[in-house]
Amino acid sequence: MSFALITGASRGIGKSIATELASRKFNILLVARDEQMLKEHAFILHSTYGVQVDFFAIDLTEDGAIDKLMRWLDEKLYTVSMLVNNAGYGLSGSMDSYSFLGYKNMMTLNMEVPVALTYRLLPMLLSQKKSFILNVGSSASYQSVPGMNIYAASKSFILSFSRGLCYELRNTAISVSVVSPGATDTDFPTRAQIFGQKAIKMLKATNMSPEAVAKIAVDGMLKGQTEIVAGLLNKVGVLLAWLLPKKVIEKSIAIIYGM
Repeated sequence: MSFALITGASRGIGKSIATELASRKFNILLVARDEQMLKEHAFILHSTYGVQVDFFAIDLTEDGAIDKLMRWLDEKLYTVSMLVNNAGYGLSGSMDSYSFLGYKNMMTLNMEVPVALTYRLLPMLLSQKKSFILNVGSSASYQSVPGMNIYAASKSFILSFSRGLCYELRNTAISVSVVSPGATDTDFPTRAQIFGQKAIKMLKATNMSPEAVAKIAVDGMLKGQTEIVAGLLNKVGVLLAWLLPKKVIEKSIAIIYGM
C-alpha cells in the first residue's frame, strides 16, 4: 500500500490537496505542526473517502525534523509514491522588517525542507512503478517582488529546482511538477503580515479558493505537466512578467506593497 505525503497539510492549499487526493482514492500521510488539526482532518478524510490516513505532527524547521519524519515512515513501513512539498510561508516588508532568524526559518521551510525531503525519499520514489513529486511554488516565482523579496526569491528557487529535477528524472518513473498559485483564500496574508490597502485590495480581487488551486494542481500533476500556473489571471501575470521590462514590473509591484 502506497501513500501520498503532503507537508503543510493542516490548512490552506495543503489541506485542500490532501482532500482532492483522498477523493481520488489516494491514501494520505498528513504532515504539519498542529497535531489537533491533523487529527481532525485525518478523521474526516478517512470517514468521507474510505482511504487510509495517518499524520505526523512536527515543525519541519527544527533541527533533525527530516530524520524524525523518515524514522516514522520506516517504523510504520509506509511506502511513499507521491510527495507534495507544500509547507511554506512568506514575510512582507523591507528587508530590515524582521530578524535574520525570521528569514532563515522561512528559507529553511520554503527551500531546504523540500530539497531534503525530495533527496531522502528519492530512492523510494524511484523504486515505484509510477511516482510523483509536486512542489508548491507561487506566482511570485516569476519576478522579483519588492516588499516580499526573500519570499519571492525562495519560490523562484523552487521553480528552478523543480524544472531542473524534472529534466534529470525524465527517463525514470518519477514525474515532477511545480504549481504556482497566486492570491489564495488562506491565512497567508496574515502570516505574511500584509496590511497595505493596495496589496489587500489586489489580493481580494484575484483570490482563488484553495479547493480550486488544489484541483488544478492535482490534475496537472497526474497529467505529467511540469509547470502549472493556477488561474487565468495568474497566467496573464506570468506572461506579462516575461514580456515587460523587469524594472517596470518591479516598480508596479513596489507601489502595490508600499515600497
